[in-house]
Amino acid sequence: MKAKKIPMRMCVGCKELRPKKELVRIVVLPTGVIELDRTGKKSGRGVYVCDSMDCFNKAYENHGLEKSLKRPVSKDVYEALKAQIENG
Repeated sequence: MKAKKIPMRMCVGCKELRPKKELVRIVVLPTGVIELDRTGKKSGRGVYVCDSMDCFNKAYENHGLEKSLKRPVSKDVYEALKAQIENG
């Protein structure tokens, strides 16, 4: 019997591949709204950040979310992501 394949995604902060379940997803919905995707199943362009403040800070400083999503990201999205990471 084959072993089940674990989906891997790259963090925009540290640029490391990690299992999808360990990362927080930020998605651009088809309407253009950017929000956190806690389920990981919303349709739209998604980027991932590790669940640590170090990776969040790196992604914030190097504008990783803006580069990956190809659009500006508001402070509200960063605040929601920071709160998500801090609360675990």
